Amino acid sequence: MPNSAQSGAPVLSLEYFPPRDIAAQERLVRSAKRLAALNPAYVSVTFGAGGSTRAGTVDAVQMLRNLGADVAPHLSCIGVTRADLRLILDDYQARGIRRLVALRGDMPSGMGGDTGDLHYASELVRFVREQYGDAFHIEVAAYPEMHPQAESAEQDLQHFVNKVRAGANGAITQYFFNPDAYFDFVDRVRAQGIDIPITPGIMPVTNYVQLARFSSMCGAEIPRWMRLRLQDFGDDKASIRAFGIDVVTRLTARLLENGAPGVHFYTLNHADAVVQICDNLGLGA
Repeated sequence: MPNSAQSGAPVLSLEYFPPRDIAAQERLVRSAKRLAALNPAYVSVTFGAGGSTRAGTVDAVQMLRNLGADVAPHLSCIGVTRADLRLILDDYQARGIRRLVALRGDMPSGMGGDTGDLHYASELVRFVREQYGDAFHIEVAAYPEMHPQAESAEQDLQHFVNKVRAGANGAITQYFFNPDAYFDFVDRVRAQGIDIPITPGIMPVTNYVQLARFSSMCGAEIPRWMRLRLQDFGDDKASIRAFGIDVVTRLTARLLENGAPGVHFYTLNHADAVVQICDNLGLGA
């Protein structure tokens, strides 16, 4: 499986989400074509809880494969049975998919107490390994600033360790803006004898309202100094974008300079900011 880490270069990967209408689909195609020029090692496609966008995920996966990308679909276990998972995985295997991002997922509204057969990402990773051996390269999620539903940092660390010991090959973090949180998390993981690559997830900053909403949901901290600067810009989109690109460029540079194996950009199906950050850092093809 191609991996630029073999040459010592940082591994670049990207995340997309399934488009919900024709205009969004056209935007995704335009963005994916532009970002393909960066020669990412792979791209991931998010998965809707309880199947809300499962068909959209499959369509987006196939479209990106048709553009020449190595695609890693997100796979969630909440609300689905083992039989459901086998159908999904058999289909991906038949399509030539060799990567997955294995997640617990969120409980969709209206499902009541039916959470499916598996309840944790570690169980999902173990299921894939038991049923498919090494057919898939599996990435899992990591939370340098702690999962918002975890009871403690130590409990969160153990959940991560369990996922890795179940058979994960690598991890992608939730986005963050404090690099010390990432380095501390990696140190704590290494102390547990875990040596898989832990790739920082990077969120370009182009829309403060959107960023604040995402961060409140996922527990990612926007540092006070950064939040105040963004608030000062008001509706000045150009200034927000310029500031965001500068902040994220410096964050990414520090991560790579201090040993991060690569970066995984949450593109939100837009190319401009990712292209600019990568150009600033000399990343990509």
